[in-house]
Amino acid sequence: MSIDYKVTVNDTFHFDLDSERVAQVDAVSIEKNNFHILHENVAFKAEILSADFHQKKYTVKVNSNTYNVAISSPLDSLIKEMGFETGLSKQVNFIKAPMPGLILEINVVVGQTVKENDNLIILGAMKMENSFLSPREGVIKSISVQTGDAVDKGQLLIEFE
Repeated sequence: MSIDYKVTVNDTFHFDLDSERVAQVDAVSIEKNNFHILHENVAFKAEILSADFHQKKYTVKVNSNTYNVAISSPLDSLIKEMGFETGLSKQVNFIKAPMPGLILEINVVVGQTVKENDNLIILGAMKMENSFLSPREGVIKSISVQTGDAVDKGQLLIEFE
């Protein structure tokens, strides 16, 4: 069974390719991101200059010309039609308590720049310590609790700028 791909080049040219046609292209890797391609007895030198795998967007240099290429599968098209986007993540701007508990430790201050996975706060609940790690890089805008506070489920703990 063949899979169809929609390919857009430089936001101008649109192509429908199936996996069988793609398989007919003879490409040999010369070194990392460099390829020798033979298609219909014509040779091409190709280099991948940049790749965003989540967005499925690539910048490719073929011979001396540079192209921006976007590739989408039938699943990508269906997800887009449903109003969702693949590869995009929601920007998390706050952290709320997932359960009632007691604030045991706060490891950040307002105005502090944090990196993804930095330990922000520890919540004691059900005889366990739950560490909340930063979901993204950012600056702490506000801290709505203090060490020793009892919190309810859904209560705002930390807000990012």
